[in-house]
Amino acid sequence: MVLDPQRWLELRRFRSLVESGAMSVSEVARETGLNWRTVSKYLSAEGPAGPPRRSANGQTHKRVVDEVAPLIDAMLKAEVLMKAAVIHERLAREYGFTGNYQRVKLYVQEARPRIAGELGITPRELAGMHRRFEVIPGAQAQVDWGDEGKILAHMGIEKVYSFHMVLSYSRDPFCCFTTSQDLQTFFDCHRRAFAHFGGAPMTIVYDRTKTVVRRHVAPGEAVPLHPEAVGFAGHYDFDIDVLAAYRPTGKGRVERQVLIIRDHVLSGRAFSSIEEMDAAFTAWVPHRRAQIHKTHRDVIGERAARDHVALRPLPPTPYLVAERHLRPVGKDCLVAFGGNLYSVPARKVRPRQLVEIRATKSQVMLHSTTPDNGSGTLLAIHSRAVGRGVRVVDEAHWGGLPTGKGRRTTTGDVPSQPRREGPGGGEVGSLQALLNRAAATRVEVGRRPLSVYDELTGTRPFTTRTENREMP
Repeated sequence: MVLDPQRWLELRRFRSLVESGAMSVSEVARETGLNWRTVSKYLSAEGPAGPPRRSANGQTHKRVVDEVAPLIDAMLKAEVLMKAAVIHERLAREYGFTGNYQRVKLYVQEARPRIAGELGITPRELAGMHRRFEVIPGAQAQVDWGDEGKILAHMGIEKVYSFHMVLSYSRDPFCCFTTSQDLQTFFDCHRRAFAHFGGAPMTIVYDRTKTVVRRHVAPGEAVPLHPEAVGFAGHYDFDIDVLAAYRPTGKGRVERQVLIIRDHVLSGRAFSSIEEMDAAFTAWVPHRRAQIHKTHRDVIGERAARDHVALRPLPPTPYLVAERHLRPVGKDCLVAFGGNLYSVPARKVRPRQLVEIRATKSQVMLHSTTPDNGSGTLLAIHSRAVGRGVRVVDEAHWGGLPTGKGRRTTTGDVPSQPRREGPGGGEVGSLQALLNRAAATRVEVGRRPLSVYDELTGTRPFTTRTENREMP
């Protein structure tokens, strides 16, 4: 029986299930309504890679891809994970193939499991395989974090992290330990790694950490990078390579290094400080560089020397990474950041104006969002406050504002009267005026009973007595 293309595509779905043992040929035959011999023919390793094409008179004619099928099989035998796009490109360039890429892609999808079976690779092993890549000296480094947990909990430090950078060509490692993974710490570890290696690589590979990637996007879309990561990479002249989601094998060199350092530097030891942990790694590095790596079969130190020579030189001044935030100015010329208040010049801002805060570990710099007449944006620089609830104020920033001194007060709502002359011809002082006013409050006022007012108005006097009335 010859299948039409639609039935063949439907049957194709069951191939992986049959190869993995999840379904039998008879079960697929019952599911599709086909004869079990037809199912066995098309799902076997020797079966056709696709449905035969028929002409108008019903005659089957050969597909274009069948002419190069032996070449494709040979390429897959040499590299079972070779991409269909690469195979199509080589066929077109080296053998003059004019067929469609989609035809090659479909054939490769069918041929790859068959070739893997011939090579003794099971479907499960094939699914877990990945392509190994090699780089030239100085071309690439990989970065990752490690969580070392409560290794210093007895010293009052709740959590310790390890920062790792590995040169991909030589596997030369760098590691330092921190208590934070924030933006400043992350790139400060980069500077320490560059100083350790003596230069910066051409590319650094990252996963989608929030200190590098501003937000997550759908697969295939451009990844928006953190502005400080872009500035740091531009200053040290390296490119940022962000891995696709769920691709841990893309930086397997550094992920393996995390485990190696955990086993060879930290395991079975007690430390009392971060500095002791850093010193333990520094002492272990010469031993690591003297080893022969099991992958490239060279001494790590010899390859590291070639790696270091190829690194790009470091700039004369370091790049200071800063947190950047927009905050409004209060009516008191203070800006809130991190639970503290910082002053800005009153003559250069207005209430509720947005200013940009650039904060490092030691400083807080406040900038205007628009340049002034001198094309400058800096408003103020303060030392970063420790803790919360602190006011950091430069008194000069409040220059020109009312101080509250010299305010005149009165004892009531009566407007001030001009000074009068006293009995001797002199002016009455303020104290005497107050005494005269106090004397006026002691003037005797005549008192009359309320009945007098009732008689004057002709009204009945008010009484609280209850008249006794007889009930009918």
